[in-house]
Amino acid sequence: MRKLVPSPSLPTATALAGTPEMAAVALALALRGWWEEVNGSPAWQDGAFFSLSAAYALVSAVALVQLIRIQLRVPEFGWTTQKVFHLMNFVVNGVRAVVFGFHAQVFLFQTKVYTLVLLDLPGLLFFSTYTLLVLFWAEIYHQAKNLPTGKLRIIYMAVNGVIYVIQVCIWIYLGTNDSPLLEPVSKIFISVVSFLALLGFLIYGGRLFFMLRRFPIESKGRRKKLYEVGTVTAICFTCFLIRCIVVAMSSFDPDLSLEVLDHPILDFFYYMLTEILPSALVLFILRKLPPKRVSAQYHPIR
Repeated sequence: MRKLVPSPSLPTATALAGTPEMAAVALALALRGWWEEVNGSPAWQDGAFFSLSAAYALVSAVALVQLIRIQLRVPEFGWTTQKVFHLMNFVVNGVRAVVFGFHAQVFLFQTKVYTLVLLDLPGLLFFSTYTLLVLFWAEIYHQAKNLPTGKLRIIYMAVNGVIYVIQVCIWIYLGTNDSPLLEPVSKIFISVVSFLALLGFLIYGGRLFFMLRRFPIESKGRRKKLYEVGTVTAICFTCFLIRCIVVAMSSFDPDLSLEVLDHPILDFFYYMLTEILPSALVLFILRKLPPKRVSAQYHPIR
């Protein structure tokens, strides 16, 4: 049996009879009834989560194909930032596809922390994947400004390491203590992590974009790079902003919870807007392969 989270009751239409707002309230009640019926329908749940699984599998396959194409084009280079980015996209989206493919089991674990781990860990990996772009842009910006770049990777790894350690500690505590207060704290932590990501895109994506705009030489390559940086920054900033707001709100409002089976429509649009569409768009924008021979325009980052 699928366990559903009960929704708070609303006043009935008869209690509001005779008021000027009766028609509007009746419509709201009808919509609420439809919403609750959809949320409680196994058919809608399966449709939403299997659709998410298929979409994630498609994006994962695209990332793998792109990784293989890059490897065939420049096999002499090691694991560059570009290759690692596509590999992590393949892993993140593949894990999401499997999780949502088995949604009926994932959301109904007797121990809630197992569900949280399976849903939150890919989100952290998504953070690490896309902040790689922030690291790459930061290195370009620092090199252009003749600033040291040696500590940028250390900062990236340190920040990610601290985030994962804190999250693992939260999971361990949730698994050993049945505290109703710690789950909202975990959601707020994920919201803070998303805020750090959008801040990184705003700072270094914005800096690199305006630096490219100030270049005196007008060329096709400059316009393409300007378009690439600007659009990827806007996409990633928006998706992490939505994630930050929705997760923060869900920590206070159970009706916005993303860790239950009976919110299929909310989950569908949330993951579609914060991971699937951004990943698909960014992979499309960054689809260009490196040149076959090393040139002045291509510097692999090992």
